[in-house]
Amino acid sequence: MTEKRETILDVEDLVVAFRMYDKGFRKKDLEVIHSLSLKVGKGEIVAVVGSSGSGKSVLAHAALGLLPKNAVTSGRIRYKGQTLDNAKRKQCLGREIAYIPQSVDYLDPLMKVGPQVIGVHGTRERQRELFQQYQLPQETESKYPFQLSGGMARRVLISSAVMGQPELIIADEPTPGLDLEMATETLSHFRELADQGAAVLLITHDIDLAFHVADRIAVFYAGTIVEVAPKEDFLAGKDALRHPYSKAFLDALPQNAFRPIPGTQPYAGNLPSGCLFADRCPYRDEACAGEIPMRTIRNGEVRCVHAAESGTY
Repeated sequence: MTEKRETILDVEDLVVAFRMYDKGFRKKDLEVIHSLSLKVGKGEIVAVVGSSGSGKSVLAHAALGLLPKNAVTSGRIRYKGQTLDNAKRKQCLGREIAYIPQSVDYLDPLMKVGPQVIGVHGTRERQRELFQQYQLPQETESKYPFQLSGGMARRVLISSAVMGQPELIIADEPTPGLDLEMATETLSHFRELADQGAAVLLITHDIDLAFHVADRIAVFYAGTIVEVAPKEDFLAGKDALRHPYSKAFLDALPQNAFRPIPGTQPYAGNLPSGCLFADRCPYRDEACAGEIPMRTIRNGEVRCVHAAESGTY
C-alpha cells in the first residue's frame, strides 16, 4: 500500500502548445504536452524519465512560469493546494520553491558566484557550508562563472537552489558534468532533503541513479505520461511494469544490452489518434485508436488499454 502523503505539487490535465506561423502566415498551435497529470508529495522524490524531446523540461518550465511568450497553456498547476500563478511564484520562488536548471547559463556572468548563491535570503556561513559539501574550494566564491569548469558551475547552481529549506525542488537534469561520485552524492542529498520533508521533482537521464533515490518513476513519451510506478517495480525488472514503452525503455538501458525497438517517437505536429505509442507497439489493435485514460493497476498508473493486473497483455 502506497503511503498517503500531503500533495505539494499537483499538475492536473496540463496542455502546453506553442503558437507559430505555418505556410501562408497561418497561425497554428503545436501541442507538445497533452493532458498531463502528476502529483509530488511531501517527503517524496518523483523522477521523470523518457527520451529526449518527450516534454520533460517543458513540464518544469510550465510549473515555474518560464515558458516563452508564444506558449499557450491550459489545465491546473497547484502548489500546496493553491494555484501556482505568477503572484504565487513571485512569493515562493527562491524561498519555498527551488529550481535547478538544466543549463549553467542561468548563472549571472557579471556577478561573482558567492553572492549569487547567497542571494537575498541566504548567509555566507551557509554558502561556505554548501561549497564544502559539494567540494568547491572556498576561493570559488570570488570567481565569475566563466572561470569555473562545467562541473563546478553545476555544483554552484545546486548550492544556490538548496541555500534555504525549500519545500519543493524542481531539478532539471542536475547531474550532467558531474563524475559518478559527485552525481551519486548530489542525488543522495536530494534524498536527505526529501526525508526532511521536501518534495522533489527530478528530471534526469541518470536513470540508474534515480532508480535508487526516487520513490516513484514517471515515464514520459511524446508529451504525456504513460506510466507512474514505484521505483521497486523498475528495480524488479520489466515484468513488474505495466506499459509496453516502459518495458522497452528498461530494455534499452546499458545493462540490458541497449535492446532497441523499431520506429521513432512521433513528431508533435503529426501525432496519431489514440495511443501515441501504438505505431511501435506489438500489442496494438483497434481499441488503441480510441481515448486512452490513465488507469490504476497494481499500485501504479498506466495509459494503456491492454495493461492487466497480472502483468501480461
